Amino acid sequence: MIKAGIIGGAGYTAGELIRILLNHPEAEIDFVYSTSQPGKPVSTIHQDLAGETEITFTDTINRNADVVFLCLGHGNSKKFLAENHFSENTKIIDLSTDFRMNGDHDFVYGLPEFFKSEIQSAKNIANPGCFATAISLAILPLAKSGEIKSDWHVNAVTGATGSGTSLSDTTHFTWRDNNFSSYKSFGHQHLNEIGQSLKMLQPDFSSEVNFIPNRGNFSRGIHATAYTEYDGSLEDAKKLYSEVYSEAPFIHLVEDIHLKQVVNTNKCLLKLEKFGNKLLVTSVIDNLLKGASGQAVQNMNLIFGFPEDAGLKLKASYF
Repeated sequence: MIKAGIIGGAGYTAGELIRILLNHPEAEIDFVYSTSQPGKPVSTIHQDLAGETEITFTDTINRNADVVFLCLGHGNSKKFLAENHFSENTKIIDLSTDFRMNGDHDFVYGLPEFFKSEIQSAKNIANPGCFATAISLAILPLAKSGEIKSDWHVNAVTGATGSGTSLSDTTHFTWRDNNFSSYKSFGHQHLNEIGQSLKMLQPDFSSEVNFIPNRGNFSRGIHATAYTEYDGSLEDAKKLYSEVYSEAPFIHLVEDIHLKQVVNTNKCLLKLEKFGNKLLVTSVIDNLLKGASGQAVQNMNLIFGFPEDAGLKLKASYF
């Protein structure tokens, strides 16, 4: 059993990590670090864990843990690692934006379906963003085959948990309920990592990804639609996607698609349709699992040589 630590233990992604790791066959939780909740049982914050664990939050860390998950606010992971040093054998999996872009660091971008070999030999992983995961899984097969010839147009809706636990004007129930809005049109931060992956897989990519993010009046999940010009037939596209994802345990092509199929799972479902010369790809994920904590555990499994789906055989909350 490997020993796992969680930094920033009071947030949504930490709660999902605790839930997964408590039932993981190859890992055990060594500590859950929180400067705001030390000494309190984790179940007082993550109340779905009542009766599941006696673990308490701590304000100390084990520098020799086998793997540490950083569930900190964007910009805080770099600061935390500058102030706290772990052993040479400790693997770091960061769920923030801090290390997703290539640069002066040793973090590998952790999108398993396209960078598995790099992840398996990595020491540290930058876990992709939730929108970036849903959109990348929809469009990257065409990049891998070098077949993107024009712009992608993407419209995606996320649930309220995508904004984290801190309240804001747009996360209060009275604002979110029976409401819908777009934000950061054409300028969402996840576009950078999507573009980086596109260029890595198709170096001559020079088109645009036109992305409109939306806030939905539900708690969790992402529903994304993406379309581009495509010369092949629908059968050609389905064959391509099936081949690209033939060894991806969480990616499935379907004919009917909606959020309830994936919420509470690490799955990404994709539906392909052809309209004239355009290929439409619909992608759905759980933003807290495949878009965050589930993918982080998937990356952990790859680093340590465990089955890729270990601890992640989760049932959707369908009813």
